[in-house]
Amino acid sequence: MKKVDIDFAPRGVRRAILRAPRHAWALALPALIIAVSTIAPGMQYRKAQDENARRQAVVQDKARAALPPPAPVRAPVPEAQASAVNAAVMQLNLPWRGLHDAIQAATPAGIALLALEPDAKKSSVRITAEAKSSDDMIGYVAQLKEVDWFDAVALVRHEINEQDPNRPIRFQIDARWKGMP
Repeated sequence: MKKVDIDFAPRGVRRAILRAPRHAWALALPALIIAVSTIAPGMQYRKAQDENARRQAVVQDKARAALPPPAPVRAPVPEAQASAVNAAVMQLNLPWRGLHDAIQAATPAGIALLALEPDAKKSSVRITAEAKSSDDMIGYVAQLKEVDWFDAVALVRHEINEQDPNRPIRFQIDARWKGMP
């Protein structure tokens, strides 16, 4: 009687390997050897490429570190804008506290200060004030001339306010400061 091959096991890779005939194994072994011999150099080649890339990155990092940092690119500033910025900086750097204290110390009780208008470019301040009499006005100008803060003090203009019943004298003084005493 003829041998009957009955196998109810499900088909799969394990079953195919176990049931493979001997001549299939004879062909598979050289194929496996060829595959391994081909894969091994490919893996070595890939490893060499990775190492080469790492070394190039190190060399580039060292080259970048050795170079001086690039100079910042500066856009040219228009002359009008530069002068406006410089004027604003000068105005912000005014010696406000000392200037105010010097004027306040020289101002007697009979003088009413109305405005202080500093000009940083000229190092001067225009003082607008009111006095009850011309003697008070002249005395105030003389007191400002004595203050160490100022180089030159000059009475620029004066007028009598006819609409006020007290008729005060409104006047303006230009004083050029020399800096802190």
